Amino acid sequence: MHVTSRGPESGPAVLLIHGNCSSSGFWEPLIRHLPPHWRIVAPDLRGYGASPALGIDATRGLRDFADDVAPLLSDFPDRPVTVVGHSMGGGVALQLLLDHPDRIGALVLEAPVSPYGFGGTRDLDGTPTTPDFAGTGGGSANPDFVRLLAAQDRGTQEQASPRNVMHAFYAAPGFDFGADEELLLDTMLSTATGEDQYPGDGTASENWPGTAPGTRGVLNTMSPRWLNLSGIVDLPAKPPITWIRGDQDAIVSDASFFDLAQLGKLGLVPGWPGERECPPQPMVGQTRAVLERYRGKGGEFREIVYEGVGHSPHVERPEQFAAALREAVGS
Repeated sequence: MHVTSRGPESGPAVLLIHGNCSSSGFWEPLIRHLPPHWRIVAPDLRGYGASPALGIDATRGLRDFADDVAPLLSDFPDRPVTVVGHSMGGGVALQLLLDHPDRIGALVLEAPVSPYGFGGTRDLDGTPTTPDFAGTGGGSANPDFVRLLAAQDRGTQEQASPRNVMHAFYAAPGFDFGADEELLLDTMLSTATGEDQYPGDGTASENWPGTAPGTRGVLNTMSPRWLNLSGIVDLPAKPPITWIRGDQDAIVSDASFFDLAQLGKLGLVPGWPGERECPPQPMVGQTRAVLERYRGKGGEFREIVYEGVGHSPHVERPEQFAAALREAVGS
């Protein structure tokens, strides 16, 4: 696994876990604003950046990623680690919390995937919309985006080009990535594609939209068929959680443009059976409900919402994000 490290080994330990279709390089706009005495550790998850594409057993949820990252916690036996996870990385961070609650001093979740996975659930308790979790997993990806990602496309001619997707969804509309644009695009294009990596495989379904999750690859790890992180509420050790999100996030949202139920509701995917049969997933509401239960059982959390910000607050508001992270680290 490729790992980027900054700062003295004796400093406060901060582990940064990137999200889907990116790499550790996606943290660079934030790292510039972090204290130089911190020990910052930022791995490339398997199949991203410079780490090998080892394949992913999605029936383990996000555990393949979490198991890869877990040994980094052991590098700091004398002090707890602050773990920061963005998007899918937020889910990896929650899995680490489930597996190693005594090693984590604080958790910062940035636009995290819902504890009940991505798509295919209808209410705040994560109730499946269909028995086979239709509309989730590898078959839910935009095939044009996957094709252009694999082709290392850097243009803007096709709507689904990685650059266009980054501008449309990785930040609020109109955000200027400035001098970081090519770097951040590089992180997207570092994604390994295929049935064992991104997006993964799928299976046919009798339920709308005709596809259900498979057992391999990235998007299946986040299918509610395989992922449920709500068990954090029952942990005996509950480090404080800071939840940071933007109010214009179009990826992790109660009306996500990456949720096929929401796209069906908007008429962009034909045949949608309607709100009663297939409502959009209340992603933000689910996260809040689980964190409220976490608080009710002795934990603590705070929610920070940035106005006019999309899916990547650490890129869009790096100074504010760094200030919130300093409070979580406590030094």
